[in-house]
Amino acid sequence: MSIGDIAERFGLATHVLRHWEAMGLLCPARIGGERRRYGPDDLYRVAVILRAKEAGFSLDDIREMMTTSDAAERRGVLLRRRAELARRIAEAQASLELIDCALDCDHEDFTSCSHFQSMVAERISVSSPPHVRV
Repeated sequence: MSIGDIAERFGLATHVLRHWEAMGLLCPARIGGERRRYGPDDLYRVAVILRAKEAGFSLDDIREMMTTSDAAERRGVLLRRRAELARRIAEAQASLELIDCALDCDHEDFTSCSHFQSMVAERISVSSPPHVRV
């Protein structure tokens, strides 16, 4: 398949595939000089890259996982990404709880609700820097 075929199949711009090639993520065969030809293995790699990007991996992380033969190194990348994703999920959950609190409030102005105010105060105390003695 040509670069245009692959780009169309996955809904990508051709420059994205060229960038991934420059980063070492793809290595299509060449025919007639510089014409790229993508085979089944390349299709699979593009799909893996897209799935990894959907999971929030950076291109550098994807390259590291795809090019290393060290299982511990791959696991390290996965663990870092998992920790970041867990942090983001916790933040999203806290946001959802705050919104639900505001929606469930009987007050006309939810910001005057004591439960809402306690949730906000909890956030303030979490972000307060430690006291420094001079």
